[in-house]
Amino acid sequence: MEHKKAEAIIEAILFAMGNSVSIDKLADTLEMDKKEVRCILEEMKEKYRAEDRGIELVELEDSYQLGTKGETFEYLSKIARIPQKYVLTDTVMETLSIIAYKQPVTRSEIEKIRGVSCDHAVNKLLEYDLIEEVGRLDAPGKPLLFGTTEQFLRSFGVTSIEELPAMNQELVADFTAQAEEEINMKVDV
Repeated sequence: MEHKKAEAIIEAILFAMGNSVSIDKLADTLEMDKKEVRCILEEMKEKYRAEDRGIELVELEDSYQLGTKGETFEYLSKIARIPQKYVLTDTVMETLSIIAYKQPVTRSEIEKIRGVSCDHAVNKLLEYDLIEEVGRLDAPGKPLLFGTTEQFLRSFGVTSIEELPAMNQELVADFTAQAEEEINMKVDV
């Protein structure tokens, strides 16, 4: 297939879908090699950037999506009703962090780490589409497993989980010591 035609088809697919589309699906649809499709996508990404367009090509793990550039937000908000931005409380952020770094993870594993119920936080994160059910643990009761979504990646400006900052091991040790201290205090009471 001609390069220019493939680019037009990819652009049309990404525009029409609205959500991200995997390279595998694009390659199958175009009947092209994945490597060739990735090359076209990277060229498109650079072209949008070089031409200072209002849209950009966003890579999310092994998928791509067309989206508006952040600097156009103020103009978009003048013409469209922008939904209220979600507020992530400390509790919700803590729960999201646990899920992001330990995924897939069950509610009980989250509660064990946090030391308190996480039902409200998990429900909020599901509502905000930052996490999703990714399966069930092969254990008694078959508890749900949670993981982050593409919306999580978009919201935090990363293309994959591997781009999350590494955890500071000194802080991890401090948190562990604090948690053990709190557990000991509860046992003594």
